[in-house]
Amino acid sequence: MIIAIINSHCTSSANGNPAYKSPDGYDLNKPFLLKLPVELDEISGLAFYAKDTSVFAVGDEFGWLYKIPLTAGKPIRKWKFSGDGDYEDLVMVDKVFYVLQSDGDITAFTFNEHNQILSQQEEFPSSGNEFEILYYDPHLHKLTMICKDCESDKKKALTAFHFNLLNKHFDDSASIDVTAIANMIGEKKIKFKPSAAAINPITDELYILSSVNKLLVVADRNGNPKQAYPIDEGLFKQPEGITFTPEGHMLISNESAKSGVANILFFKYNKKAKP
Repeated sequence: MIIAIINSHCTSSANGNPAYKSPDGYDLNKPFLLKLPVELDEISGLAFYAKDTSVFAVGDEFGWLYKIPLTAGKPIRKWKFSGDGDYEDLVMVDKVFYVLQSDGDITAFTFNEHNQILSQQEEFPSSGNEFEILYYDPHLHKLTMICKDCESDKKKALTAFHFNLLNKHFDDSASIDVTAIANMIGEKKIKFKPSAAAINPITDELYILSSVNKLLVVADRNGNPKQAYPIDEGLFKQPEGITFTPEGHMLISNESAKSGVANILFFKYNKKAKP
């Protein structure tokens, strides 16, 4: 697949020194960059759509679904799926969109044959939680939500909850070892606050972004951390969305963060075949 990102240019580290280590197959110092209109300054979730080489996205507050083309000459489109809220992430499974709210509620919606939106609200069973992450695990046929700040969290771990797409229930939980992440970056402890995650379809690894910590964590599919990579805050000013193409190319969205405009960073996957 060849993606021609419109209005884009190749960039590098803000200080001109490509000193940031990268996961195998990627160069986190040299993405292609797509600037977004002011309306998307608080872009807060991303899902790649292979059918016409575009991404779907949501904003943080106003209940709009956006379709952003990654090829030249096509306009951004949008549809109203709900009222105002605190929307944090977006997943598309088959023809159904799932949008996460910060309290854990999930809005599921699809389009009928008349291009009308049919929606259903799935309410998270407990209160006092804050989420920013929703991703899909095709092996389990479940959505996973990772806590940013939940009552069930312990200092050394973050809780993750699963939403089963077969029975439409929140059915079990898991945890992510924060102590292991701290050790990987040479710290005794950190307060890890993840902001986006997705499973890499090539490596079957879970990529977890933290805007607050300026980290990209690569874990196995069960959430066990394997590597942690500090990221350049000059490029990743406020990363809130991540998605992959079927070929493994990685796209990360940044909110404007009161500096310039929001953008999407495109990282080509260049993993060399093993002999």
